[in-house]
Amino acid sequence: MSSETEIEKKNLLTKEEFEQLCDRFNVNEDQFSRQANTYFDTEQGAIREEGAALRIRKKNKDMVLTLKQPAEEGLLETNQPLSADETEAVMAGRMFPEGEVKKALTESLHIDPENLKQLGTLETTRAQFPFKTGVLFLDHSTYLDVEDFEIEIEGTSEKEVESLLDELLKEEKIPERSTPNKIKRFFQRKQELNDFDEHRS
Repeated sequence: MSSETEIEKKNLLTKEEFEQLCDRFNVNEDQFSRQANTYFDTEQGAIREEGAALRIRKKNKDMVLTLKQPAEEGLLETNQPLSADETEAVMAGRMFPEGEVKKALTESLHIDPENLKQLGTLETTRAQFPFKTGVLFLDHSTYLDVEDFEIEIEGTSEKEVESLLDELLKEEKIPERSTPNKIKRFFQRKQELNDFDEHRS
């Protein structure tokens, strides 16, 4: 179990720009790993209202429960490994495991885990490698009949990651784009689909 501050800067890419960066860094298909993020919130969106996000990430056979909350710089990330049984119980809405994530939900966000529901899953294939003083990620994500591509750089300060990403984008002649994080993009698409369904009915 761990808590750490995550400082990152990301930029959405076209498919062509994504392939361009893969070529630049000699990234081949074998370097991508697959992960699935399943998101949770209350019916009223109480976690999202706090600028936070709750997910279970499945990567290979590992399952990790993560709560992300706003911090002074970046995001405070609380991670808790789950067993297969614990994962199944959370997914089914039967039981939320004891630990730091539940403590943060109840004490910091004042949210009862019993009110949580599963919202859906976002799948990502990801390549990551050291880049100068940070870590660079290339992600291809699919969710709710959408696919997108992005580059992300993590580092030790906001100034560092902004400088690294800005320099790389300029070198590659890739425009800077406003890029919400994955869960925000997931929610935006979910809202679009809900609005579409309401309009049809």
